[in-house]
Amino acid sequence: MKKFNLEIAVGIFMVAGFLCFAYISIKLGDINLFGKDTYTVKARFSSISGLKEGANIEIAGVRVGKVDRISLDQEFYEAVVYMSLDKGIVLQEDSIASIRTAGIIGDKFVKISPGGLDDRIKDGGELEETESAINLEELISKYIFQGK
Repeated sequence: MKKFNLEIAVGIFMVAGFLCFAYISIKLGDINLFGKDTYTVKARFSSISGLKEGANIEIAGVRVGKVDRISLDQEFYEAVVYMSLDKGIVLQEDSIASIRTAGIIGDKFVKISPGGLDDRIKDGGELEETESAINLEELISKYIFQGK
């Protein structure tokens, strides 16, 4: 009987450990198992230099979503960025999406500056106003070579 109780205790401990591991994996992996609590908005940029899928989207320094997917529009040679925003975030049609750098040499993220119009962007809509990434290497080379 004593051996049976020890086996049950070890089994319960193993199941509890597995459940904790699964919970931490889901939370750290930012996986949403129970439905979509985000909506998708896209924006077109002439350059997204260094922006990656999974990058943060911020409004006033607060994370409100992430970059879901990046593709190339081969007709206009523009980068199309698909962003997943939290459902509670309401964007006006004249909002501006900008590619920014966290710190001097940090990761790129999308900064959204809210607009003032009453019209809202719906799921699958597009931000028309965008500001592309600033390429630091190009700026430095312009400064160096034009200074001579």
